[in-house]
Amino acid sequence: MFCNDLTASGGAELFVPAGRWLTGSFNLISHLTVSLDADAVIIGSQDSSDWPVIDPLPSYGRGRELPGKRHQSLIFGSNLTDVIITGANGTIDGQGEIWWNWFHNHTLNYTRPPLLELMYSNRVVISNLTFMNAPFWNIHPVYCSQVLVQHLTILAPISSPNTDGIDPDSSSNVCIEDCYIRNGDDIVVIKSGWDEYGISFAHPSSNISIRNITGQTRNSAGIAFGSEMSGGISDVRAEGLRFINSVHGIRIKTAPGRGGYVKNIYIADVSMDNVSIAIRITGNYGEHPDNNYDKNALPVISNITIKDVVGVNIGTAGMLLGIQGDIFSNICLSNVSLSSKSADPWNCSLVEGYSNSVSPEICEQLRSSPGPGQVCYDGNSYPVPAAQQPHKSGATRLQNPFLKFASLYS
Repeated sequence: MFCNDLTASGGAELFVPAGRWLTGSFNLISHLTVSLDADAVIIGSQDSSDWPVIDPLPSYGRGRELPGKRHQSLIFGSNLTDVIITGANGTIDGQGEIWWNWFHNHTLNYTRPPLLELMYSNRVVISNLTFMNAPFWNIHPVYCSQVLVQHLTILAPISSPNTDGIDPDSSSNVCIEDCYIRNGDDIVVIKSGWDEYGISFAHPSSNISIRNITGQTRNSAGIAFGSEMSGGISDVRAEGLRFINSVHGIRIKTAPGRGGYVKNIYIADVSMDNVSIAIRITGNYGEHPDNNYDKNALPVISNITIKDVVGVNIGTAGMLLGIQGDIFSNICLSNVSLSSKSADPWNCSLVEGYSNSVSPEICEQLRSSPGPGQVCYDGNSYPVPAAQQPHKSGATRLQNPFLKFASLYS
């Protein structure tokens, strides 16, 4: 997938002039450009009846928060082609506080709505806008392909519940770049369906590029995978990540019953400041849609490379915890320097892999010399033996054949 091939050409234009424009949920059409003036603000209604109730996602089987249906996003579209949502940094404000209060008071009847959700769509651009105060997740492309998300500012109070920033979900050929995100949940999180529903629907997330992301989140991670990953996640390259004042830096979340996989993940050039747990892999995250999931459906977590990481004011360097009978394999860390406050900076179990130039000294499960058959994913299409990995900071990276970065507007 080449990012400079992600072209969208809206045939019609909806221009939003300067001013404050109150609206309920509305649907987009194909071949459309939605363009906001710099002083335009689209404001989401605080009347829940203005947000229609729609069927749950088939890969989730129910609403994410509650059984049954869910509210439609403020900006919504399905089965679309060639859609551009852009502006001169105009604003889309979901006025989410009332939804957050309903959530905390347990008075919701249906799962809260995202701010922007597109389903089954391709050739989508979302750029040069500010999204704020989402009732739930902010940007949610689901079952989509050829999606470019760039130059966004995403804001919500750090105490706001589940206000994820950007959530590519069962989507492929996605580029996310040059964004600032401050919110109450994961900054960027990749998903692909929930337990037996995600396994059955079988729509993976793959070929995803993430670069130049800065942000903070009080409750969650800078970059996360899962916990809904039952359709599989693979071939993700993330670089140029800056996280401050957050609970987690890098996180993988899964559990027995998820099935699926998270593999071929390359994360590099990361800096963290005041992060409680820098790197965390959780094999017992839990949360299931119902009691019908297969407890023997174990996830495959493999070929995870994390390199060139610097962290200051770090609580715990890492918690890497697999699943009994399901060892997470080929976890490779190199050139990682974390100024940890903990006397026991690493906690590892049921994982195996390789490490080089990691400080503080990492757990013995990530051995300092490659074991038989040990491979480390280098960001290309195929893992290479760990012994062939470049070990020094600044070593030339191998070119990723499906990721090229170029602006649509160049």
